[in-house]
Amino acid sequence: MPRQFSLILVLLTLCTQLAALAEDRSQTASDDWPWWRGPNRNGVATDNQTPPQEWNEEKNVLWKTPISGRGHGSPTVVGDRIYLATADEADEIQSVVCFDRNTGKQLWKTDIHQGGLQFPDRKPNGKGSMASSTVACDGQRLFINFLNDRAIYTTALSLDGQQLWQQKVADYQLHQSYGSSPAIYGPLVIVTADSKAGGAIAAFDRETGDVVWKHKRPELPNYPSPIILKADDRDQVVVVGCDLVSSFAPLTGKKLWEIEGATTECVTSTVTDGQLIITSGGYPNNHISAVRADGSGEVVWRNNTRVYVPSMLVKGKHLFTITDAGVAICYEMATGEIAWKHRLDGATFTSSPVLVGENIYVTSDDGNTFIFQADPSGFELLGKNKLADQVVATPTICGSRIYMRAATLDGSTRQEFLYCLE
Repeated sequence: MPRQFSLILVLLTLCTQLAALAEDRSQTASDDWPWWRGPNRNGVATDNQTPPQEWNEEKNVLWKTPISGRGHGSPTVVGDRIYLATADEADEIQSVVCFDRNTGKQLWKTDIHQGGLQFPDRKPNGKGSMASSTVACDGQRLFINFLNDRAIYTTALSLDGQQLWQQKVADYQLHQSYGSSPAIYGPLVIVTADSKAGGAIAAFDRETGDVVWKHKRPELPNYPSPIILKADDRDQVVVVGCDLVSSFAPLTGKKLWEIEGATTECVTSTVTDGQLIITSGGYPNNHISAVRADGSGEVVWRNNTRVYVPSMLVKGKHLFTITDAGVAICYEMATGEIAWKHRLDGATFTSSPVLVGENIYVTSDDGNTFIFQADPSGFELLGKNKLADQVVATPTICGSRIYMRAATLDGSTRQEFLYCLE
């Protein structure tokens, strides 16, 4: 065989292997919500979703089931099952729980860690929990991050709750809390842990848990999840905070670029229109900034608005945000100019907004969900619905249903529930 022909065959084989690696091999359906911020990792529900616009404790509640312990991770919905992380902080048990999607019946509960939740030198932030990560599901396995025994661990489970592997990501010094969720890409699960103990971004093989690539991070507190964006015509893993905006190639971990463009402590999951990457943070400086996705280092615009915890939404040429203090704002994506702003009854927000078609759903800390149009011409409230007493987790919207993790308060007694609204 001529040498040139052999070389062509080798190159074709390599290209085929790389294409297979790059493919997202998760086996999930269009009406699933398989990981944090939904199927496209941007808080946008897929087309043809028809969730309700009216509900209360009696109206349009298909089912309601109690959740043991406490957690702020969102419901993960794949197939006929729902997965949640939770923690019994008194007994120091961190678990993943599985529910039936149609009835709310608990199917199984797997304890991941027992002990390791004592932090005598630092009290967690009240908006944090020991189970704030959202489960990621590739249709075959589950992945969850927990802070335990002063370190961050990623654990893989089977769909029946059997532990498959566990890997330590990094040592962790508690400052506020921990809530970074796993991200699935091709054959990998990608995780982050930033703290004053020094952090890491790492990619593990989904099947074996082997480390495929790993990088150290600055010794600073920070809280976002790794988000995989299609920006500048390529897939990028973007991590904001630690005073940086950092981009990595998902499969290899190669650092594509890194610039100053964020504050030290961030929480929100960044978004993009393909050209600009939007970051926001809250300590020591409040900010929203737009940086070029090509790594040129250009900060196109920046302001000092406090969008610290609720993540943002991009629709067309506009950016929609909810401030922690409860102000909805629509920005021109290209310039940062404000199209409109509107206060949502003075409520405070931790949960992130979800875009469904032309409408935005966002839930306040006191359990009020506001529905308004994603319309740059002006604010129009379509509905406001009250459920329970406290909502920290972001609701999950699939098809005609909303799955909401909410808590009732009775004096010092707090009880979480998983609601299915339809």
